Amino acid sequence: MEIVLAQPRGFCAGVTRAIEIVKGALAVYGAPVYVRHEIVHNRTVVGDLKKMGAVFIENLDEVPEGAVLIFSAHGVPAAVQTEAERRNFRLFDATCPLVKKVHREVIRMHAEGRHILMIGHAKHPEVEATMGQIDGGITLVENEADVARLPADLTDKPLAFVTQTTISVDDAREVIDALKTRFPAIVEPKKADVCYATQNRQDAVKKLARLVDLILVIGSVTSSNSNRLREVSERCGVKAYLIDSARHLVPEWFEGVTRVGITAGASAPEALVQGVVNYIKETYGVTSVSVPEGSVDENVVFPMPKGLWKKDIDGSAL
Repeated sequence: MEIVLAQPRGFCAGVTRAIEIVKGALAVYGAPVYVRHEIVHNRTVVGDLKKMGAVFIENLDEVPEGAVLIFSAHGVPAAVQTEAERRNFRLFDATCPLVKKVHREVIRMHAEGRHILMIGHAKHPEVEATMGQIDGGITLVENEADVARLPADLTDKPLAFVTQTTISVDDAREVIDALKTRFPAIVEPKKADVCYATQNRQDAVKKLARLVDLILVIGSVTSSNSNRLREVSERCGVKAYLIDSARHLVPEWFEGVTRVGITAGASAPEALVQGVVNYIKETYGVTSVSVPEGSVDENVVFPMPKGLWKKDIDGSAL
């Protein structure tokens, strides 16, 4: 059996920054530090941070006065930000900078008097945070059918749209086309909202699908971008399974398979990828492990917030 690894895969710059913010806060301030919602949607990452002293909460009432509080990579509604500041927590915002960009777009579009259509998945924390940047004047659309159901009186209003950063590029394009067809004057973001890492990982899966018989996507079921990678593979006609780790592999999946592709969602650590590679090597025998030619290398790095710079973390160890 041959293994082909998607490139890029796994952690993106926003996820790396968010995890390092939690680790940095623990290094500087000690345990516990409180994190609103899972810092990223990966069970292994969350479990490891819990062992280090991170406490994951959903309600600010669970956080003691004056404690360290970190917002997850998905962002928070404006009301949560305001309440956290009122309670005098020591705040660190691990919201992905590319999600923050969408927040700024929503605020700007709203200030221009536009009704905003948000393309994304209901109940996803990023969507809830983005829609919560303004008080009303924003509507969620998940698919083309939602576009068709939008009230007719929106035609007479100035409109704009934004997009969840982790959705399928192809799905987003279909909804955007439907919006532009129904509302030709709708305003779009100055730059596409689907983030570079989401785009790159989906493109890598499309390339992988041309080379393999089966694709394994490493990521948690709560991870939007990991679910989209599985969907992209199946759209390309290649069976795909979403797994947390090697222990979730099923022998029947490998029947008749000679080349297996492996990728990982943006919140899945590389150690999980290597765990799956090693399991397949030990179980089935592997003749080669390769990466497709012409793969994209990512070198994006987002800065840490003030108070958790390298000098702060290094100083805490003295």
